[in-house]
Amino acid sequence: MKPVRITVLRKQLYQDIAEKYLTDYPDVECDFFQEGDTFLYTGGAEMPAGFCPWAWVDVYPSVSALSAGAACVPWQNRDGVNIVCCKDGVRPVTFLLETVESREE
Repeated sequence: MKPVRITVLRKQLYQDIAEKYLTDYPDVECDFFQEGDTFLYTGGAEMPAGFCPWAWVDVYPSVSALSAGAACVPWQNRDGVNIVCCKDGVRPVTFLLETVESREE
């Protein structure tokens, strides 16, 4: 199993959807993550410290697959990489997943 670095690429807010469907909402993107935040998955089902539990449920299958050697080519331009997001339909967060060699940690 390889470690996987998880990097927050982008946070978004679909304000029109929030205004139309939510009863109460802050006018902000996800406040759990900041763009550029990084986390390291080292194996098992253990969530990296400081990671959002709801987002973890969404990204864990892709993280564990990469860790086990799954390839995402031809959808991604190189092996060991995948782009995934949490499924919050109003404030989605997009993550870059990259396998890392032990010396890169």
